[in-house]
Amino acid sequence: MSKQQKEAQAVMKQHMGLKASQRLSNTIIYILLVIMAVIWLIPFVLIVLQSFRVESTERVNYIIPHSWGLKNYKALFDTSFPRWYLNTFIIALFQCVIQTVIVLCMAYTLSRFRFKMRGKLMRFMMILGLFPGMLTMLILYNVLADFNLTGEHSVPGLILVYVASSGMGYYVSKGFFDTIPKALDEAARVDGATRFQVLYKIILPLAKPIVIYTILTAFMAPWGDFVFAAYIAHAKELGMNVAVGLNSWLDKDHVTKYYTMFCSGGVLVALPVAILFMCLQKYYVEGVTGGAVKG
Repeated sequence: MSKQQKEAQAVMKQHMGLKASQRLSNTIIYILLVIMAVIWLIPFVLIVLQSFRVESTERVNYIIPHSWGLKNYKALFDTSFPRWYLNTFIIALFQCVIQTVIVLCMAYTLSRFRFKMRGKLMRFMMILGLFPGMLTMLILYNVLADFNLTGEHSVPGLILVYVASSGMGYYVSKGFFDTIPKALDEAARVDGATRFQVLYKIILPLAKPIVIYTILTAFMAPWGDFVFAAYIAHAKELGMNVAVGLNSWLDKDHVTKYYTMFCSGGVLVALPVAILFMCLQKYYVEGVTGGAVKG
């Protein structure tokens, strides 16, 4: 066997060894991911199973229901759940529209314009974002109470608070806008387009992933908010969102009657958000990764 053949065999063995080690590492990674997915899905599967259990409304020590049915889902409509659901949907819809407009305008302005104090403004908003929102709960409650936006009227109050600081969430969108060549803006301006036309007709169509990402994050946020929503609703059912309302069924006076209905409500809350996310997941991922390139 010649020297060249021996070297070729050595290279081939080395290549096969690398492929084998890569397969092994990929297999281990896939196994870990499957285990993590199973652990993550177990609570959701349990909630779904309990939502179809009709033999008892209390918590039980078994997983598979003895009797199946839609009784719990039907019973939801005889409670305040539809009102809580509507409240949350209204909040999510308003926040989705208003926050998306504010964030995209803010991101476009900071990405394309150069003005005095621009850098200091960005640093100031970043510093403000480092403070936990819990610090402002007391003063926000006092302000909303002065305008009668608590209790039964907490829905407008929540919308106001949620969209008030929307501009500070510009980071990801600005990073995406930075990746779009400014030559496109300049060419459109030479052709007589206004700044708004540049944003609406050129930038936004090219930034579709980040627009959908912004819409998704704005829409999903109110569905899971509990702390502040509970704080300003203060046990008034007409002003509760679904998170606060469903949680009220878990206290010791109601849990035996409403436990399976709580599970059914949780499924109905998660369903539209999950469907929306799965349908637009591609754009969500593109928006996150694209916006993280530059900023």
